[in-house]
Amino acid sequence: MGAYSLALIGVGKVARDRRLPVIAKSRRFRPACLIGREPPRPCGAPHFSTPAEACAALPEIDAVALRTPPAARHALALEALAAGKHVLLEKPPATTMAELRDLTTRFAEGGRVVFAAWRSRYNAAVEIAKARLAGAKLRRLAVDWREDVRRFHPGHQWIWDAGNFGVFDAGVNALSILTKIAPEAIFVKSAELVDPSSRDAPIAASLVFATLAAENERTRLTARFDWRHEGEHVWNIDVETAAGERLARRRGGAALLDLGRGAADPAPFPLVADAFMVGARRVAEPFEWRGPAGAFRANDAASQSFSPSSRAKRSRPELVGPQPFDPLDRFVASLLATTTRLTTPDRAG
Repeated sequence: MGAYSLALIGVGKVARDRRLPVIAKSRRFRPACLIGREPPRPCGAPHFSTPAEACAALPEIDAVALRTPPAARHALALEALAAGKHVLLEKPPATTMAELRDLTTRFAEGGRVVFAAWRSRYNAAVEIAKARLAGAKLRRLAVDWREDVRRFHPGHQWIWDAGNFGVFDAGVNALSILTKIAPEAIFVKSAELVDPSSRDAPIAASLVFATLAAENERTRLTARFDWRHEGEHVWNIDVETAAGERLARRRGGAALLDLGRGAADPAPFPLVADAFMVGARRVAEPFEWRGPAGAFRANDAASQSFSPSSRAKRSRPELVGPQPFDPLDRFVASLLATTTRLTTPDRAG
């Protein structure tokens, strides 16, 4: 089967630094065009300002990858569906649960794939953890997810807008792993969200979970997310079972999407919504982009290295798998799993 023609909407820093090089090397996709307000640096694909302009000029486009801020994705995904295109949604896949349910229903009815790219699941180690925790009772679970927002989102104002999740834009990566490996459903029991006085979205959050897999009422299941962290980022999940087995998950990571459950698994998303619903709010000092030196902090390649494995306690086997795969590979699997062949409107039966 030949390569799928892919349009990429939202050509920001991450798309330029990470997504375009992956697409360029892929044998399953070829970049049909880039869609965004400003043309990116030369990459061998034409540029358009709007999806409608791109689809009119290139009706052979098979699929669309949406890398815009969450608030724009629902409308853009429906526009792609109306043109007969399949869609990959970056995380978080929408602004609300209602939007995600609507997209799942409409794409199923339209015979097209909508794929939610929970990219932190794309690592073999997550599948290993899931298998080892199957049927277990949990004695302790601690998620520790801390980043420097100036490094990962330098100058990005949209992340602080209401509806764009703030620190949960990163925290949902941990929740996507947690909902994959947990032996039973996880619920948010309580939460505290820390909002900078100058922003509309939280810069930090702490969550307490409940689950039927808890060993007893003394079981502690917690998560903390913080964008005020300086230095090497921390992406850790530590689990201890009632049988005494300890798992330490370092570096984040990801697992394969279970195609049998659908390509737009909503499982991590309700935990974010519930944290906003039940969370107490605390106002913190204002956040400003410029650091002590009066300039944005560098997002250099050297600082992208993962946490050293030596941080794990020796008694805890560290589940470190291969580097995360790009969700494009799983998007292909979803497309191949459908009974509807990729078509454009003029070829649709």
